[in-house]
Amino acid sequence: MSNFVAQPEWDKALAAVSNCSSVLLLAHVTPDADALGSALGLGLALQSLGKKVQVSVGEANFKVPSSLSFLPGVHLIRAPEALDATDLVISCDVSSAARLGTALEILQAAKVSIAIDHHPSFTGFGTIHLVDPGAAATAELVLEFIDRLEVELTSEIASAIYAGLTTDTGSFKFQSTTAHTLRMAARLVEAGIDNSKLSRLLFDDEPLAALVMMGEAVSRAELLPDAANGAGLVYTSVTLSQRNGLPEIAVERIIEALRRTSEAEVAAVFKQADDGHWKGSLRSKTSVDVGAVAMAMGGGGHKYASGFSSTLDLAATVELLIAKLAITA
Repeated sequence: MSNFVAQPEWDKALAAVSNCSSVLLLAHVTPDADALGSALGLGLALQSLGKKVQVSVGEANFKVPSSLSFLPGVHLIRAPEALDATDLVISCDVSSAARLGTALEILQAAKVSIAIDHHPSFTGFGTIHLVDPGAAATAELVLEFIDRLEVELTSEIASAIYAGLTTDTGSFKFQSTTAHTLRMAARLVEAGIDNSKLSRLLFDDEPLAALVMMGEAVSRAELLPDAANGAGLVYTSVTLSQRNGLPEIAVERIIEALRRTSEAEVAAVFKQADDGHWKGSLRSKTSVDVGAVAMAMGGGGHKYASGFSSTLDLAATVELLIAKLAITA
């Protein structure tokens, strides 16, 4: 149970659900399994209570990425331009209003909105905050919310939540994993999920084109042993053309390969987004707070995993990261 979310916030959230007939759940743009799995799991739970439920992402003509298309509840997803009016808006795993994309106006227009998040960099938007930086994943808070709503934990709800829990903890190997996290995972398994199948689809299922792209990106990696005050930085980049038509999310797994580099405490992957700008993903092992580094670059995240966006070119973005690492590492 979360020790960080104040009881009055839980009470207000439960009352908001009780008083509504329709709910819109929003995941952040370029959603990962924690964002989308949390929204879908909670959406299925609310649907079981008789609520009209919609799930969306603030990207025009949004479609579920193939890497997450197997999640239960995807039938609830609608493009942001095709949404019906709703009584209550709930954001899942959205650390800042900017990450709502085109859905920001929808949330701002809502009389009541709930933000469910676990990022230390959460900026405080919305009217009700179920936010706990100590939670390993937003999925942890969603499961507690479902428990407080007294909804039966079906295998479909559990599968969506497990997807968020296992990915944000790196299959339960990251520092954020606690005994509470593992107890929650055990509950989800007991609810009837096929954790072996889910793990394969989440971690071990890639089209050959994505594997080739990842291999080429790793082969371009550069090691800067003196960066981060001698802790070391390894980084690579992927341009739009090097993605070969693959979606942005296909680049995400490259960071997990780079972070294994024994000579570097910090790993970074720079991917060129569809709009031509650069996005950076950062990971560290034990000693560098990359969350603080990302915040210094206009982004945010966690101590050991974070990200940011840049309007600079690639060379200038890399130089800026190196400079920020020298200050904060």
